[in-house]
Amino acid sequence: MALQVHTDWNALAKKAIGGQLLSMEEGLSVLEAVDEEVLAILHAAYRVRRHYYGNKVKLNLIINAKSGLCPEDCGYCSQSIVSAAPIDKYPLLDKATLIDGARRAMELKVGTYCIVASGRGPTNRELNQVIEAVRKIKQAMPMKICACLGILSDEQAMRLQEAGVDRYNHNLNTSRANFPRITTTHTYDDRVETVRQAKASGMSPCSGCIIGMGETSREVVEMAFALRELDADSIPVNFLNPIAGTPLESYRDLNPRYCLKVLALMRLINPSKEIRIAGGREVNLGALQALGLYAANSVFVGDYLTTAGQEATEDHRMIEDLGFEVELCAL
Repeated sequence: MALQVHTDWNALAKKAIGGQLLSMEEGLSVLEAVDEEVLAILHAAYRVRRHYYGNKVKLNLIINAKSGLCPEDCGYCSQSIVSAAPIDKYPLLDKATLIDGARRAMELKVGTYCIVASGRGPTNRELNQVIEAVRKIKQAMPMKICACLGILSDEQAMRLQEAGVDRYNHNLNTSRANFPRITTTHTYDDRVETVRQAKASGMSPCSGCIIGMGETSREVVEMAFALRELDADSIPVNFLNPIAGTPLESYRDLNPRYCLKVLALMRLINPSKEIRIAGGREVNLGALQALGLYAANSVFVGDYLTTAGQEATEDHRMIEDLGFEVELCAL
């Protein structure tokens, strides 16, 4: 229910810039505010974003390096063992294809290239293949590389870091309380531990969430707090794109105004971090996509794992129309 209150949103921005943590009640006031407050909330979030990042936008591009064939039962995912979605399924792409993906990322002015593979975790053969590609990419191209390969051992994390992987992504996805409703083949704590392990190896931790999976507004605030506690450097905010054939195919509870409030909340609770508009933005933000960049300072361009994204030329035009500037090198 929308709150009929008059919160001083600029006071929340000042608090965030000053390093003070918002309270649960303040976080809820953002999410549950009436829609007429959206622009004022975004203005407050933009004050924080501008303080730390100016008007620069970081671009990220995903390559779906291994598709389907996953034994996990994540209810949102078209690649999971419980999904009946008709997707392409293939083993890990060869080294040359991974390197070609990095070249395409450079052409699109992308600063972070994300190598994503389905599965619980990589085999040693798969890890070696990624490592060989990463070494070649880092020798030739000035870009940040993020890997998302599932659960790692300590040794695997160290090997990725030594090969030149700058960042490791492992999303919390949802709140601790909601997690067992979404996934049962691994736990919330497994994900937390993987993020901590990546950080301990020297890689920058990247972890975010998927909004729209039946969580409450309170749980969204709890997710923002949890990501702050993990000290995730980059926070991708996904909005569920319900895919036919997955257990969550009927979940369609989001609207663009609420999505903008979520992005503002993430900025206010994690003021200095990279907040990235991620999967599902085209479907859930619609004509309001550009407004999301007043809170977020990062965005995926191109396609996602098994769903299509907006044309990269449209993303570049959107950023230009805002008067913002692409950050050409994320290193």
